[in-house]
Amino acid sequence: MLGYPDMRLRRLRGNPAIRNMARETRLSPAEFVYPMFVTHGEGVRTPIEPMPGCFHFSVDQLTEEVGEIADLGVPAVLLFGLPQEKDALGTEGYDPEGIVQEAIRAIKKSTPDMMVITDVCMCEYTDHGHCGVIDNEQVDNDQTLELLARTAISHAQAGADMVAPSAMMDGQVWAIRQALNDQDYTEIPIMGYAAKYSSAFYGPFRVAANSTPQFGDRRSYQMDPANSRMAMREIETDIAEGADIIMVKPAMAYLDVIKMAKDRFDYPLAAYNVSGEYSMIKAAAKQGWIDEKNATMELVTAIKRAGADIILSYHAKEMAQWLKAAE
Repeated sequence: MLGYPDMRLRRLRGNPAIRNMARETRLSPAEFVYPMFVTHGEGVRTPIEPMPGCFHFSVDQLTEEVGEIADLGVPAVLLFGLPQEKDALGTEGYDPEGIVQEAIRAIKKSTPDMMVITDVCMCEYTDHGHCGVIDNEQVDNDQTLELLARTAISHAQAGADMVAPSAMMDGQVWAIRQALNDQDYTEIPIMGYAAKYSSAFYGPFRVAANSTPQFGDRRSYQMDPANSRMAMREIETDIAEGADIIMVKPAMAYLDVIKMAKDRFDYPLAAYNVSGEYSMIKAAAKQGWIDEKNATMELVTAIKRAGADIILSYHAKEMAQWLKAAE
C-alpha cells in the first residue's frame, strides 16, 4: 500500500481544473424544486420578513417569477397557498377555485413545461393551524384523509403535475392514490413527505404560511427528531401505499436519515432544505459572519452527497444563478 511520500493526495487539489475533474458530487439546477407562496390579489410581491429573498406572490407576479426560474433551468416549483379566509375544515384547500388551483392553471398556461408540484396539507387553510380535522382537541387521522384526497383531486383537476402530501397522517398516500386512480388520474405521481420531523427549523415557514398551531403542537403526528429507525418504517409505509418519490424533511440536521434512506430504498429520494436552514444562512451572511454563496453551496452539496436526488430549497433560484454564472 502506497504512503507518503509516493501517495500525495494534494496533487488532486492543486488548481481549479483538477479539483473540478476530481469532484465526486455535482449540483445542477435540474435537481432543484423551488417552493413558492401564492396569495390573493393583483400586483402583490410582498417580502417575507424572516425569509429574505422570498415573497408572497399574487398569481400575476407568480407567473412572472416562474418564467424567470424556468430560464435558469429550474424544472419544478412547489406551491403553498394563503387563503382568503380560514375555517375549521380548511375549505379553500380543496375549493376548485382556491388560490393554489388558480395558480396551477396560470402557470400551466404561461410556462407549460414547468412541473407544478402542490403541497397537500391543511395547516395553511385551517383557523386552528393544524394539519387535519380537529375532534376533542386532537387531529382526527381518518377524517383528515378524506379532505386530503379531495385536495389532491382538486389540484390534479387544475393541472398539477405531482401532488405532495405533507400532513403526516397515517394512510395519506394510500387515500390520495386511491382517489386519484378513481378519478382516472393514474399518471399523477405522489411525492410523499415520508419522514417529516417535528422540527424547530419550520419557524420562518409558519410565519410565511401563517400556519402556526393555535393550540398544542404537531408532535403527535410529525416525527420525533430523536428517531431514525422509525423514519425507515415511515418510508416503507409510504412506498407500500403508492408513493413514487420519498422525502426526508428537514435536510441539514437529518443528513444521516437521508443517507440511511438512500442506502436502503431504491426509490427517488427528495430532501427539503427548509425555511429555518435557509434563514440561518441569510441572517449570518447579513451580519458578515459567513460567506453566503459558499455556505449555501456547501450545505446543498452536503445534502446531495448524503444521497438526495431532488432538493427542495428556497435557495434554488440563487443557486441556479450562481451555477449558470460559473459555466
